[in-house]
Amino acid sequence: MLYDVGSTSRHDSRDLVMLFDQTFVGSHFTRLCGGAEEPLYTPAGRPGELHRIFFTRDYFASALHEVAHWCVAGPARREREDYGYWYAPDGRTADQQAEFERVEVRPQALERLFARAADFDFRPSADNLAAGLGPSEAFRRAIHEQTLRFCERGVNERVSAFLTSLISHYGTATSLSGFLRPQRFGWSELA
Repeated sequence: MLYDVGSTSRHDSRDLVMLFDQTFVGSHFTRLCGGAEEPLYTPAGRPGELHRIFFTRDYFASALHEVAHWCVAGPARREREDYGYWYAPDGRTADQQAEFERVEVRPQALERLFARAADFDFRPSADNLAAGLGPSEAFRRAIHEQTLRFCERGVNERVSAFLTSLISHYGTATSLSGFLRPQRFGWSELA
């Protein structure tokens, strides 16, 4: 693994690995792993093996983002490499970029929740550096609206468990219900 062991940041990806593993290895047989050149999800190959979520190098934001994808994926998707999703690399066409933004709303809204629970800055990603474009305003608005829906309607069991671990570790709220308040997530953060 390519961790920067000299880091003094409060946001060390090794903490996320520890929190994720404490929360999910026993219940979901899934482990979070850093040090990858590219993010990847691999389901267990045989009974008794662990599913693995690989995030890029030691990047804290990458770890949060990949956990968000795992939390969105249902049981059937979690049996397929990279959840069976398509991925068009950097340099997408306008149509491919629009599809990317459509499918990334929920994961990036969850990443935003995770980042806030870890007291870490969230930045929406268009993941299309070659085009020189950042996330569109429509995409940022969709992420914001989905974040508010998660606050108002609740989150699934895996999201709830990871948020609770993050909140406890980083001291960002006294309870999950106290954390999931729409007023904690202003549009101005994404504008």
